[in-house]
Amino acid sequence: MPPSPKRTKQSPPATPHVRVAVVGSGFGGLGAGVRLRRAGITDFVILERAASVGGTWRDNSYPGCACDVPSHLYSFSFAPNPEWPRSFSHQPDIRAYLERVTDTFGLRPHLRFNAEVTELRWEQEQTRWRVTTTVGTWTADAVVSAAGPLADPQIPDIPGLAEFPGKVFHSSRWDHDYDLAGKRVAMVGTGASAAQIIPSIQPLVGRLTVFQRTPAWVMPRADREISAAEKWLHSKLPPTGKLRRATLFALRELQVDAFVRRPGALRLVQQIAVRNIERGVGDPALRAKLTPDYRIGCKRILLSNTYYPALAAPNADVVSSGLAEVRGSTLVAADGSEHEVDAIVFGTGFHVTDMPIAERVFGVEGRSLAEEWKGGMEALRGSTVRGFPNLFFVIGPNTGLGNSSMILMIESQLNYLIDALTTLSAVGATAMQPTAQAQRHWNLELQHKMTRTVWNTGGCTSWYLDAEGKNTVLWPGSTSSFRRATRKVDLGEYELIKRTAPVAEEIPA
Repeated sequence: MPPSPKRTKQSPPATPHVRVAVVGSGFGGLGAGVRLRRAGITDFVILERAASVGGTWRDNSYPGCACDVPSHLYSFSFAPNPEWPRSFSHQPDIRAYLERVTDTFGLRPHLRFNAEVTELRWEQEQTRWRVTTTVGTWTADAVVSAAGPLADPQIPDIPGLAEFPGKVFHSSRWDHDYDLAGKRVAMVGTGASAAQIIPSIQPLVGRLTVFQRTPAWVMPRADREISAAEKWLHSKLPPTGKLRRATLFALRELQVDAFVRRPGALRLVQQIAVRNIERGVGDPALRAKLTPDYRIGCKRILLSNTYYPALAAPNADVVSSGLAEVRGSTLVAADGSEHEVDAIVFGTGFHVTDMPIAERVFGVEGRSLAEEWKGGMEALRGSTVRGFPNLFFVIGPNTGLGNSSMILMIESQLNYLIDALTTLSAVGATAMQPTAQAQRHWNLELQHKMTRTVWNTGGCTSWYLDAEGKNTVLWPGSTSSFRRATRKVDLGEYELIKRTAPVAEEIPA
């Protein structure tokens, strides 16, 4: 009888290692992938919790979903799209654009779908990040957080909501299988999503009840179909597309001063918005409900030609107070009025000043980013945070905009990211983190500039402000000034870290 083969103890499989792990595959994550490849860095993964790319433009598929920034400015400078169908494009077209970017720039092999990041932990001895996801674990020299601020919906904690017998969903998780036709529908919130949803569903529903805590200023939307001749011109003569983009960019840069330094200059804009209400709403009582008592620009300015007529329709009611309680199928407003409904749609925004990913990130000595940001989100140049080496944000704290294209800010942060990674290689360091002094100085100066902006002086409470009333979301300047601030990494603002411990288990991803 032949001897039994010897059993050898098998060691656990090695954890795949990458130079960069990117979290999210919206504009920020895909842009990071393109720029990494262009810089010669091909050893990276893009971790996406959903089954396809697109970020907020995948998640938000509600009726009427469209961008309020002109199409030719709301696209990557390195990936112009001469085929935009409208001057303000709709969600399906933007999502299709991101799919094309993914294919054109060869990002598919780097993508890992259904890979929700559950923990990012800095391993101090190995000088790297351990990235745990629902489909496995990676280690990475650097992490790019491109999860975005408009990723996790926020639904208020309303007494009795769990017992509501009808349909409930958030605008970013639209249930397309539920037929709203003839139903009594409550729209909770009057922000940017609601302003697009309301005109789209009002003709279909039996009764539309809109719960409005604070009215928004709404400007006319100069939207139109882009002609075949324009598409042909931009396709055959690319400089014409660049000129169009440059013009749109310049017009928005000219508006910045009114938002950040001279809010009084917005008076003329506010008069146009008042006339927009008067044109769209004939009933003086309804008009009064829909007229804000704060300066235009303090909250996000909405664009619509159909919002006011929809609210003035016979089957629409505007309740000028928030939703306070749910009793069975009866919704009780803060003013005590009661409304019977079959479905509730929440257009109540996202976790912006309390980004959920912060609870999953653990830096030096195991300190969580949520703990670090307990007093308000802060980063150096919107990109890096002390205590979290080699963690780079795309759309980080105070990088949001009130009047222009976020793609401009994303591309600036990608410039900063690539310069940081190439600088580390050039100086022979493994990681970097901002000094306490640099991060503090940047944020003190930023908040000083914020004090005179319309967002802080306009007399409103907006989602730009955290629980302490601090604006941790917006950039108090032009996109050009942010581009200058993030063009190059200043090593004087950073502590460099070199790897000392050997890394035994790394294998290429």
